[in-house]
Amino acid sequence: MNQDAILKSLIADNLVSDPSGARGRLLREAAGLFRDKGYERTTVRDLAAAVGIQSGSLFHHFRTKEEILKAVMVETIRLNTALMQSAVDAAESNADKLRALIRAELESINGQTGEAMAVLVFEWRSLSESSQEEVLKLRDIYEALWLEVLEALRTEDVLAADPFVVRRMLTGALSWTVTWFRPDGGLSLDDLTSQVMGMMGMKQFL
Repeated sequence: MNQDAILKSLIADNLVSDPSGARGRLLREAAGLFRDKGYERTTVRDLAAAVGIQSGSLFHHFRTKEEILKAVMVETIRLNTALMQSAVDAAESNADKLRALIRAELESINGQTGEAMAVLVFEWRSLSESSQEEVLKLRDIYEALWLEVLEALRTEDVLAADPFVVRRMLTGALSWTVTWFRPDGGLSLDDLTSQVMGMMGMKQFL
């Protein structure tokens, strides 16, 4: 299933907002503002101005500014989990599955959901405890995809290190690419994915 089909399916199931709709446009603009200005410094007026509506109109979609922040995080995790699951399902070997996960996460960080992914990392503490619990449940599903593949590679004696530690290291390394990777810099996301696989000792991917 391609990305458009996955997105349409999630929209049909009311799991994510239609990017072309009012709610979807609001979440996209909110992600950019929260990343650039920070959640606390972004006002309801800022959010309304970004989508060209009156401040009060925001509350037709969300009751509070925090609900907007939570929706940015929740919908981002749902979308990226679905994309990653599809990529894993299409891969045959566990090494191919790992490559698919790395490629998908690099795309999410440096592509269409990059701003929202940054918000997920840097504005986590701005959520209430109950909202954090909700996001964590979704995050656990996302992380389980990685740990299952990494554990399978360790069972095959391809991976020597602890899967949990490997995943934590990969999380930091892949997230940091947003600070230096440029698609027009001569290195594509596929190239970068191959380099990451090579770093893990999988020369066949270089």
